[in-house]
Amino acid sequence: MIAPTLHTERLTLRMPVLGDFEHRAAFYASDRSVWEGGPLSRVQAWRVWASEVGQWPLMGYGPFSVDAGGAYVGEVGIYHAADYPAPELGWFVVPAAEGRGYAREAAQAVMAWVRRAFGWDTITNIIDPGNARSIALGLRLGGRIDAAQPGIDPGDVVIVHDLRGFA
Repeated sequence: MIAPTLHTERLTLRMPVLGDFEHRAAFYASDRSVWEGGPLSRVQAWRVWASEVGQWPLMGYGPFSVDAGGAYVGEVGIYHAADYPAPELGWFVVPAAEGRGYAREAAQAVMAWVRRAFGWDTITNIIDPGNARSIALGLRLGGRIDAAQPGIDPGDVVIVHDLRGFA
């Protein structure tokens, strides 16, 4: 399976392509990746990115590459590595796209797609407690922190989103 193409007012969410990897490699080479287990070497970044993209044919969901006006601005989608307790809604934006609401707009589109495609009632974010910006975004998306939900690492902040309001 390949990703469907989703559209919002400003964005196109599409199947990742090989050229998108350069953005993730740059992210994982930077200090910005500290909340995602980085920094990582290019080889390690490839393994992470390729396994995430590989979720599409294996699971029927995965990350969408996000374009704004034809320019790549990040990735938003459903991540489900072997050590995750359940599918997780996650995001990544390139530095030039931060603060423009792209991650929020794309995440809302993914949430609606997940509800339509799979009928899930909820989805979670699993966020490192030091990643205040991602926690704030999870809450702006209408989620609530649920300390009873399992994370990946000790202390992870788990935010639960009710998808039943999405058509």
